[in-house]
Amino acid sequence: MKREAIARKKSKTTELGYNEDHATSGIAVPLPDIETFANQYKGYEITIEIPEYTAICPKTGLPDFGIIRVHYMPDKECLELKSLKMYLHAYRNLGIFYENAVNRILHDVVKASRPVWAKVTGEFAARGGLRSLIEAKYP
Repeated sequence: MKREAIARKKSKTTELGYNEDHATSGIAVPLPDIETFANQYKGYEITIEIPEYTAICPKTGLPDFGIIRVHYMPDKECLELKSLKMYLHAYRNLGIFYENAVNRILHDVVKASRPVWAKVTGEFAARGGLRSLIEAKYP
């Protein structure tokens, strides 16, 4: 019986047609590694802006556009920009919600570079009269 309840919960669809597959889309898809290089200094901040971020809405299949900002204080490693660019370009054909993308980017940046602290902000273009600003922080 418990297994049936879990199956019903996973297949539950909202009035607008959203389901668990939409909610988890893109979270575990393999993406290119973000490379790093040895940091030579301490106590400074880096902000990287990606003004042409795109991904695909997992529900509608339409493109989402936005600006991603990665702001962090490096510890022993800095993010290598070309590999970060290739990593972020991989989102172009990925079905993933804004919220999941911002949190996944933060997770992957932290995993790669182990910064003192990090913040990823996603500022997404208006859709249907709504604009979204999502921010995720570490620690």
